[in-house]
Amino acid sequence: MNSVCVYCGASPGVTPDYAAAARQLAATLVKHELRLVYGGGNVGLMGMIADEVLKLGGQVTGVIPKALMDKEVGHTGLTELHIVNNMHERKALMAQLSDAFIAMPGGIGTLEELFEVMTWAQLGFHEKPIGLLNVNGFYDGLLQFLQHTGEQGFLRANHLEILIHDNQTESLLQKLQTYKAVPTTKWVQSSDL
Repeated sequence: MNSVCVYCGASPGVTPDYAAAARQLAATLVKHELRLVYGGGNVGLMGMIADEVLKLGGQVTGVIPKALMDKEVGHTGLTELHIVNNMHERKALMAQLSDAFIAMPGGIGTLEELFEVMTWAQLGFHEKPIGLLNVNGFYDGLLQFLQHTGEQGFLRANHLEILIHDNQTESLLQKLQTYKAVPTTKWVQSSDL
């Protein structure tokens, strides 16, 4: 593993614990000599984690659509910055450049990115590990909902294992590094129900 894509909020959230977690994740990535790949912003948790990785001597690759760069929310001090045409290109390039994914607290954009890479794993399009950094139980409700989707027959139990979660950066990273891809056969004919 050489690079980790981090999805996180373009705002700092309501508690300083989120910023502290971003700084801790940055330190963990640098400690393990892992490049940060992220959405290229200079605001919120996105800007915080990028700034901290750079401050600690790490490498940061940002990927941002031109429209957001034009709004002056792009980080101009990164190791590498890719300016792309749209959000679809952004997400595809971030996934291509990354060996693993971590979602920190964030809003619907963070969730959309998380669910896209999780869906790709479920369909067998990639076998890269995906993690949730569950700061202060931020993702507890989401994890309960995913369990519910399984109980209702919309997500196989082994597909729940695609999503690794922890509330500590070091242990989450260890889980990602030892992840073994989940078998992705999932199709059930309606006549089999």
